[in-house]
Amino acid sequence: MRKIIAGVFQSLDGIMQAPGGPTEDPTGGFTLGGWSCSYWDEMMGDYMGGVIGGDYDLLLGRKTYEIFAAHWPFMTNDPIGEKFDRIAKYVVTSSTEPLGWRNSHAINGDAATGIARLKAGDGPNLLIQGSTALYPALLEARLIDRLFVMTFPVVLGGGKRLFAAGVASGALTLVDHQVSTTGVIIASYEPAGPVPIGSFMLPELNDLERARQERMTREG
Repeated sequence: MRKIIAGVFQSLDGIMQAPGGPTEDPTGGFTLGGWSCSYWDEMMGDYMGGVIGGDYDLLLGRKTYEIFAAHWPFMTNDPIGEKFDRIAKYVVTSSTEPLGWRNSHAINGDAATGIARLKAGDGPNLLIQGSTALYPALLEARLIDRLFVMTFPVVLGGGKRLFAAGVASGALTLVDHQVSTTGVIIASYEPAGPVPIGSFMLPELNDLERARQERMTREG
């Protein structure tokens, strides 16, 4: 069985839209594209080099696929572009239009079902980079085996988020972390089952706390 490794560049307030350039993804009136570019240092480059240098196929949403397909095949004498061109690219899409980038394969229908079938088959691990539309379905279906998040020290105020409203709850275990010279936190997580619930509250409710909770319930 394959593993699914998911990577995200996000702001401190959880926005992952258009990290790579001003016109990468202006949907919704987003005007801060390219927000990640000034923060890269050698350590971050080495980390991503280790990720990109591994053995994997790509798993992408349609919009991220279109960004990749319009960029990487046009990078001359670039090892990453050559590798992305060579390996299989699985694209979750509702469109029946052909995928023009070679070695690209469409996953139509229910995303979680199609990806679960792909994951259960033979082959290298599956790497996701970006693709905001994929994460809710994959997290809810518990299909992501490792999530690495680069959190940049910027607040963007709005845009597409990694954890949007309605995402499935769950606990994670931190398995690795680093901090770049520019303040970017790189943290890798693995699923750890349901959210553990505890309490710092008094063992018995007093009248003030009981009234407060009742008021919160009414206002909820």
